[in-house]
Amino acid sequence: MARISMRTRVRTKPTKSEQMQQFVRLYREETGEIDVNMTKVAEYALKKGWTPPKPSSPTEILARQFTDAMRVELKTDKSTGHPYRVNHAYVPRGQTTLWFDIDDLNTTRSKMQISLINRREQMVGDGLQLTFDADHWNAIHLSEEPIRMPLDFTEDINERKAAGG
Repeated sequence: MARISMRTRVRTKPTKSEQMQQFVRLYREETGEIDVNMTKVAEYALKKGWTPPKPSSPTEILARQFTDAMRVELKTDKSTGHPYRVNHAYVPRGQTTLWFDIDDLNTTRSKMQISLINRREQMVGDGLQLTFDADHWNAIHLSEEPIRMPLDFTEDINERKAAGG
């Protein structure tokens, strides 16, 4: 009997995301639109019989609103005058996301380091995908000047810091 590797994924039906991607392609074909508004796609999907998502509970909605509020709170560093993000998230092993205040003197270096590393990893992931996207565009548009996307942000960051953030 053949063994199936743990890495091998056998799926018989597309994921929800794949189904939605297929539907957007169908929407483009049926409407002729190239640049699509997702609200219009959702309305079209409902008219076509797409099952609407289960509404979020009031607790889920409120938790998302609290998360959004925590993410955008800024204060100004008294010595540099630069803004900094007050609230930081981290995920302890096997747990849900927890938030802490950067100014809390009881916050450990370990939590702050985890939070900063996670945010840096998100930036690296975004940069990697950006290069894949640019590489693909350039490969299929050989008659046009290639789009270059430099990923060394040092100069950009220094310029913004000098301008006050």
